[in-house]
Amino acid sequence: MAKVGIVMGSDSDMPVMAKAADILEQLGISYEMRIISAHREPDEFFEYAKTAEEKGYKVIIAGAGMAAHLPGMCAAIFPMPVIGIPMHTTSLGGRDSLYSIVQMPTGIPVATVAINGGANAGILAAKILATSDPDLLQKLKEYKDSLKDSVIAKDNKLQEVGYKSYQ
Repeated sequence: MAKVGIVMGSDSDMPVMAKAADILEQLGISYEMRIISAHREPDEFFEYAKTAEEKGYKVIIAGAGMAAHLPGMCAAIFPMPVIGIPMHTTSLGGRDSLYSIVQMPTGIPVATVAINGGANAGILAAKILATSDPDLLQKLKEYKDSLKDSVIAKDNKLQEVGYKSYQ
């Protein structure tokens, strides 16, 4: 199966990026996760982005906070889809990250999910891969059905016990 690269600039991003990895694992998609700083180790970053295609990556999920250059620079180098995850920041609540990732120049798009949207990044990567993988598409349909079943089960419990007893 196609690989997904997951890259973040700091281990403080791990709780969010792990949500992307969890979704990929649940769907049987192989991935490699790395911590590489575009600012603190530019040579390592450029090597990562330049060799991602030959490593078999079909999508890169890149998380970053504040100036958030990692997703955009991945998109500038890697010829296939890049999904950016803006990280919540203490200074501006992640809006700085969001704007840095979303506002890319023409020709260098980065698909962007919500602030701290790790799970949605994993799902979006799977949807991209599923365009050429019928088995993965079926797993995504089953995943979507499980979300629906979960909501129905919660509503059934609410109807059974009432809101004061619901837990």
